[in-house]
Amino acid sequence: MTSETNSTFGKARPHDAESLFGQIEDYVEVGLRLFWQRQMIFAAALCLQAFYYSLELALLTTAMIGISEAFDYRVFKSISKVQTPTKAIVRKWLRQIQFGTILSAGIISFFALSIATYQGIGNHFMPLFFLFAATLFSAMNNHQILSVLILRMTIYGITFLFIPIRDIWLSGASIESELWVQLFTSVFVLYFIIDCSRIYLGFYQDNRSQLEKLQKEHEITKVALNAKSEFLATISHELRTPLTSIKGSLDLINSGALSTSSESYQRVLNIAQRNSERLNALINELLDLQRMESGKMTYEFLPVDVTHLLSQSISSTQPFADAFDVTIKMGEIEDVVCVLADEKRLEQVVANFLSNAAKFSHRGGEVEVLLKVTPDTVRIEVVDRGVGLEESQSDKVFDRFSQLDSSDQRKVGGTGLGMNISKIIVDAHGGEIGYSRNETVGTTFFVELERLNKK
Repeated sequence: MTSETNSTFGKARPHDAESLFGQIEDYVEVGLRLFWQRQMIFAAALCLQAFYYSLELALLTTAMIGISEAFDYRVFKSISKVQTPTKAIVRKWLRQIQFGTILSAGIISFFALSIATYQGIGNHFMPLFFLFAATLFSAMNNHQILSVLILRMTIYGITFLFIPIRDIWLSGASIESELWVQLFTSVFVLYFIIDCSRIYLGFYQDNRSQLEKLQKEHEITKVALNAKSEFLATISHELRTPLTSIKGSLDLINSGALSTSSESYQRVLNIAQRNSERLNALINELLDLQRMESGKMTYEFLPVDVTHLLSQSISSTQPFADAFDVTIKMGEIEDVVCVLADEKRLEQVVANFLSNAAKFSHRGGEVEVLLKVTPDTVRIEVVDRGVGLEESQSDKVFDRFSQLDSSDQRKVGGTGLGMNISKIIVDAHGGEIGYSRNETVGTTFFVELERLNKK
């Protein structure tokens, strides 16, 4: 019975403590719901035992069943009151349930054996029928915990086979005897019950697996919605700030309070222009993201001189870095190092690196651009001496709707889309993007691509 049962249930999947707790909850829920139904079945069976066979055995069995049911009820109630147990408590509950299973299955087997013994050698329809009913009831209602189901089925199965085997042994019946028919029938019924158990177990495990997947997806959805809400709040803030500045500048000009030839007039125009550029950059990021999501982003892959690209990126980003009193310098590099890339998009990645490095550097700081070349790869590194990022924050750094600081009090502005867009661009180039925390202070962001002119 044991080997057959293990083979039948061999495909059961392993579960962690959280999943086991869910199975125990389901088991307890069914146990409490069917409590009075079990008592009615026990009462009917014990009345028949008392009337037709032995009142003393019926009273003894009643007392044992009372102890078993009281134990299970106390365990079930204590489990149902706890919301977030530890792994140790879950294991303790499992041991208690397993003990209760051995106790109750043993008592029911004792009930069947006592009647079979009282009947003597011959037809044992009543004890085998009650044993069959108890086994089928277990297959239908105790399949939540595999170890518990196997325990109960093993005890019932041994009893199921012992009753006819005992009769054959005591009587010395030949193969032509109906006692052997009773044994073969018991084996057939036992196989039927095991197969039912396997089916119920499979249904339960599939439903449980689907439920766990839905719960995980629900949690992921909640996190995504929360991140998207933060993103929309950030976008609103980033739009409102330059628009307010532009409107203020235009209102001041339209009021006629400034002379068109005055320095104040030119300064106000410069403020409006810078904020217009800021709005344009924001809209371009959003449009890039939309094109990438819809799969409409196109790339034109051509040989690109990385040395020239870095020089251009530094020149175009330095005015932005000046606002933070940060200097960008380039380390020593080879004269010509080429990769196959979309120059505009790769320059966008480097610009994102440089602007982030400038924003998060200390005033008066320095950002260094390095180019590390091997015969097969080209690695661009942007090193800052700022606050530094923990490497465990990688998912959030490159996530679409996340910022390490999305509060209204954050030090610098930005949508948080730049790094996500950069990752998508680098992935499209078949390259690698990432960062590492410096040994002293600051962070090094890098992108690594395949070298075109391999030596």
